[in-house]
Amino acid sequence: MNVSAPDVRAEIRQHVTDLKAVLDSVPVDDVRGMIEALHHAYDQGRHVFVIGNGGSAATASHMACDLAKTTLGRPIRPAAKRFKIIALTDNVPLLTAWGNDASYETIFAEQLRNVANRGDLLIAITASGNSLNIVEAVKAARELGLQSIGLLGFDGGQVKELVDQAVVIDSDNCGHVEEVHMVVNHLITAHFQRAMSSEP
Repeated sequence: MNVSAPDVRAEIRQHVTDLKAVLDSVPVDDVRGMIEALHHAYDQGRHVFVIGNGGSAATASHMACDLAKTTLGRPIRPAAKRFKIIALTDNVPLLTAWGNDASYETIFAEQLRNVANRGDLLIAITASGNSLNIVEAVKAARELGLQSIGLLGFDGGQVKELVDQAVVIDSDNCGHVEEVHMVVNHLITAHFQRAMSSEP
């Protein structure tokens, strides 16, 4: 492979420039609404479930990790009240069982039917907003009486019309959407790390 160094530098600069523009368009009020919904779930002791596919599955796992552990600060406050949060992307045997024995479209919806209670919160992370297993999970969340938030991209897709709240990253570049989703995750984590540090 023959890679021209000047061309690579130009590609890097262009990617960073485009990403900055997407970051500048982050819907701040919608992110604030997501934080408020998470505050409510935390205060009420509700469970939070996070889902996604591919890169968004990694973001779902990362978000669950950050809100469960990073929010406890450094040094960790062992007695602090904690988020009850789980990424439904992480149980590979269960995902493959539902995918094999029922359908891939139901891998998250069926997990919710096992563990969710009315009043819990579902966070659905998807760039396109049209992944069928995400759509089915959001429909199941509505049937079960959960609140739902979509962390989305592009035009929000089908999921935007089904969730209670949506944070749509205005870009049709999947890479930029996924990058900004991670930034949103870290904004939320930093907020709760600060907020929880003032708790007794």
